[in-house]
Amino acid sequence: MPPFRAFTSAALSIAALLFSMIAAGDAVASEDGPVHVMTDRAKVFRIDAPADTVIVGNPAIADVTMYDRQTVVVTGKLYGTTNLVILDKKGEPIIDEVITVGSAPSDVVTVMRNTARSSYSCSPVCEPVLRVGDVEASYDATAKQAQAHTEMSEKAAGLNN
Repeated sequence: MPPFRAFTSAALSIAALLFSMIAAGDAVASEDGPVHVMTDRAKVFRIDAPADTVIVGNPAIADVTMYDRQTVVVTGKLYGTTNLVILDKKGEPIIDEVITVGSAPSDVVTVMRNTARSSYSCSPVCEPVLRVGDVEASYDATAKQAQAHTEMSEKAAGLNN
């Protein structure tokens, strides 16, 4: 077999293996423990059967949206643990999983001034971020600035007319 053809065949085999591993990781049913979602980020999962009923133990921790009857979108809202139950048309469980919501530690810097915490996203320039648990003055100032920025952007785009 020519070297190029052998290389191409090997590359395709590796790609197929990686694709199957990634596809297998998309299933919600997890025997290794809870499903981990980061705050303010969404994670998409596929389920084996069409969903009829979706139950979230604590909607303050995670929001669940059905994109279609077999595609689940879980968005982390607050730190904590809750559960997700999805039932089929007959009332039988398709999934019953624990959802754990945490922060993305890789790009967040926490500044402590005595007991007052402020958080910044640093990648590479540090900017203030809204994180539950930050000191109220810092959180409120950042929230006010973010709201003003959103309103200004929406007005410029003609959305507030």
